[in-house]
Amino acid sequence: MLPYKTLIEIDRHSAVPVYLQISNNLIMLIKRGVLPSGAKLPGTRRLADILAVHRQTAVRAYEELYTQGWLEQIAAKGTFVSRQLPEIRPQKLKDADTQKFVYPQQTGYVLPKNEVLNRSPLKALLNLGFDDGFPDVRLAPWDILMRQYRGILHRSFQKHLLSYSDTLGNAFLREQLAFFLQQTRGLAIQKENLLITRGCIMGIHLVAQTLLRPSDRVAVAQLGYVSAEMIFRQAGADLVCVPLDENGIQVEALAKICRQKPIKLLYITPHHHYPTTVTLSAERRIQLLQLADRQGFIILEDDYDYDYHYTGSPILPLASADTNGMVVYVGSLSKVLAPAVRVGYVVAPVNLIEELANLRRIIDRQGDTILEQAVGELIAEGELKRHLKKVQKIYQQRRELFGDLLQTHCANFLDFKLPQGGMAVWADFAADICLQDLALAAHRKGLYIGNGTNYSLDNQVVNSSRLGFANLNEAEMSTGVVLLKKIVGEL
Repeated sequence: MLPYKTLIEIDRHSAVPVYLQISNNLIMLIKRGVLPSGAKLPGTRRLADILAVHRQTAVRAYEELYTQGWLEQIAAKGTFVSRQLPEIRPQKLKDADTQKFVYPQQTGYVLPKNEVLNRSPLKALLNLGFDDGFPDVRLAPWDILMRQYRGILHRSFQKHLLSYSDTLGNAFLREQLAFFLQQTRGLAIQKENLLITRGCIMGIHLVAQTLLRPSDRVAVAQLGYVSAEMIFRQAGADLVCVPLDENGIQVEALAKICRQKPIKLLYITPHHHYPTTVTLSAERRIQLLQLADRQGFIILEDDYDYDYHYTGSPILPLASADTNGMVVYVGSLSKVLAPAVRVGYVVAPVNLIEELANLRRIIDRQGDTILEQAVGELIAEGELKRHLKKVQKIYQQRRELFGDLLQTHCANFLDFKLPQGGMAVWADFAADICLQDLALAAHRKGLYIGNGTNYSLDNQVVNSSRLGFANLNEAEMSTGVVLLKKIVGEL
């Protein structure tokens, strides 16, 4: 008889039930040929004695293996390894034991490495830090949202939301969101013009895969959103950079690029340019729409933080003045509620929305229909507007405090201008400070700050960074700024 006591390892502190540990070990022995097809196993009483477990544990282990087809019971003879298994070449035991199975860390085949996608996504790494411009999740209306969520699940007439749904997204959310965008952004749309996605990134990906072909030229700002640029490169597009100044992208420079060789699409964040936070001027907006009409290129407008504007009324999106169907508009509620609430949207003419939905079907069949219904009810009941009114006031106060703190403690080593909106300040550090060294030193002290390497797909390094303020209360902000000043003094 095989030395089952040494072949089957049982960890009584593991979260995996003992009977499953036994069955998994026996499967490994069968796969390795230690227990060949047709081999007889000890009875459950005998196996329980050998392994010092309760007999019922051994019974459950064998039942698991019967269910999976690894064992078979032959009347009056006993339990055997199934004879229907493929032929397995036996492996010799080493010192009456087998090596513990370790899942392979590398593929056994050549895996092409995609250098375009080889970048770490932004995420919250430390408790204290000036992030990329994230909302304060502590302010989100979680109690109301969860009440809506629970209420939906208890309504018997809405049990259909637990089944397969429309690839366009929850119909009620699209209806409410269309009305919300009409009121807040001047978009003359209906729900048929909306596709619900899991955030802006998914919307940009769907648009790129639908509209772009290899070697199409896509125009992006000289400093921009790397995640979007990765999507365009992954679609096979060639990127061309447009110069940027304090009024946004330079439309005259874009016109010159178009005269040299046509572009297929322009990606732009006009309301608060990412990463520099500048707003595209009204004059340039008109010029840009006219240029798109003449040249026939698509404008992909990413309005990731439209809802936060502090100086006067926000400028309406390019999409609100588009009469020829040249603008595709993407947005998200992740900055309004929390990054983990993955509810975004694409606004476009109906024929494009239908094509995007066809593609979405084979990527992510549908979103979280319960969450989408709950968010739709937040909008319908006015809770989203009330939340926005509250946090806009809070973020504006934090922006002003942050500006005062930076001016008081950091004016000798960084230059900045308070943004008209958004949730981050664009800061230029003094030439004698290496931002990468500063970011590393800050990380060691428990403070996060961007190192200036994440604003260009071509690894252009700038001595500037986005310093998010919305995620920090007054005490956290003060602590962070004072610590930043101290770290700079120690470099």
